[in-house]
Amino acid sequence: MAIIQTVDLTKKFGNFTAVDHLNLSIEEGEIFGLLGPNGAGKTTTLLMLVTVIKPTKGTAYVDGYDITREPDKARRLIGMAFQDPKLMWVVTPWDVLNWHAKVCGLSSLERKKRVKWALTELGLWENRHKSVHTFSGGMRKRVEIAKILIQRPKIAIVDEPTTQIDIVGKHRIWNMIRTLRDEGSTIILATNELYEADLLSDRVAIMHKGKLLVCDSPKKLKDSIVGGDLIEVILEKEAPKTLIEELEKIDKIVEVLVLKPNHLRIYLNRAEEILPQITEFFIKTHLPIQSIRMSEPSLDDVFAHYTGLTIEEAEKR
Repeated sequence: MAIIQTVDLTKKFGNFTAVDHLNLSIEEGEIFGLLGPNGAGKTTTLLMLVTVIKPTKGTAYVDGYDITREPDKARRLIGMAFQDPKLMWVVTPWDVLNWHAKVCGLSSLERKKRVKWALTELGLWENRHKSVHTFSGGMRKRVEIAKILIQRPKIAIVDEPTTQIDIVGKHRIWNMIRTLRDEGSTIILATNELYEADLLSDRVAIMHKGKLLVCDSPKKLKDSIVGGDLIEVILEKEAPKTLIEELEKIDKIVEVLVLKPNHLRIYLNRAEEILPQITEFFIKTHLPIQSIRMSEPSLDDVFAHYTGLTIEEAEKR
């Protein structure tokens, strides 16, 4: 069942269209990845969903509430960790999070419990009474993430959750996002980190220049690239040309490149399904395999497939 539905959601700033007739359906209980380069329209979309800015055209429904007609009811269901930490006037992590928990309506006892848990899990407990204005960007980001973990809203939006975070911190935050989902929250994860989106998301929507390009599970998106999978085979002896021609006839194989007489690069779809058939083929033709390596396309390959650009190239334009 869809907990969020956008209908031709559009936002213009003067002559610039930041979000262009966006139609998305987000299911309750999923981690939904919103992927795209900086400037794709991700943050603008999120700010419309949390009713911080109004759409120019179209609308969205948050658990049935129209964000343009019932913004207060829609807003109560959502918590958001912003891309740039919003630390306001308070000066310590404890004060920031205690104030946020109070605004969310938690009792004094529950506030203390959740604030201590979040600060401990995010490695901030020893710094809880230090000024946030002396913190690094990564530490400030962890304070921002802690807000959403303490609130535990029905819909949790996290915008670039691990920017400036070290690899150990990233894994810690990823695990906490999964736990939040397992406890009943629907997660919207906006990121330009491809590995993060692939690792966490049940489904991914890819945006570029304000438009939705494609939306599906990471696996289906990667499988949609014709010949996107790759198998490299090194044989113990040279492969005859006739054998290459026979190999190319196997279903799902798109192309076979001969890098060396005994080194083949096979482009195909659904490599994990076809690999046993390829192995059997070489056994039957009495060509022993020295080594075989399989890889699949990444979400960067998916983005490049639909735009002709990598995420890095798109951010420079």
